[in-house]
Amino acid sequence: GRSYDAKALADVKQQKCLSHLLRGTQAVLVIKHGRGRSFAKQLKDLLAEALALRRAHRACALPDYGDRVRDLEQRLTHHLRDRVVPDRDNQRLLDEVGRHHDRGNVLRFLNDPQVEPTNNAAERALRPAVIARKVSQCSKNDRGAETFAAFVSLCQTLGQRGIAPVTGLTGLFRSGQLPMPSATR
Repeated sequence: GRSYDAKALADVKQQKCLSHLLRGTQAVLVIKHGRGRSFAKQLKDLLAEALALRRAHRACALPDYGDRVRDLEQRLTHHLRDRVVPDRDNQRLLDEVGRHHDRGNVLRFLNDPQVEPTNNAAERALRPAVIARKVSQCSKNDRGAETFAAFVSLCQTLGQRGIAPVTGLTGLFRSGQLPMPSATR
């Protein structure tokens, strides 16, 4: 989403969701024929290779992992080099994925074991809030939608800190600050 590219987040290290990038390349592959498929196909193969490399390294520490990561980064950098490709859809892929790769946001997960290559876990965490919004007939106005989003965000943050939402919200209302998790947890 464009909100992730906001100027306020310019200094925040990000990882673009490889599932979404793969879906975007697949969408181009479906509509292209012949040579028009080659750019997206090679991009898809490189991204899939990155995911497979991460899985293999997690399964058993690969002794040449660093070398393999550097090789893959070099091949992806070469594939996403600044240039003009003849097909409009492939150019869009090149520009978008290339911009994120230049920022280090495509393969960050290979160098930082704490970074996940996809946002599947985050999307699963949001699913209950989305369902609640839908079954409650959504918010009737912008203020209600913003209030609901802020409330859900607070509850998710508290949960990630290991704090029960009721306890955390009570502390927030009393002190105006989110409580820190106890050291005994």
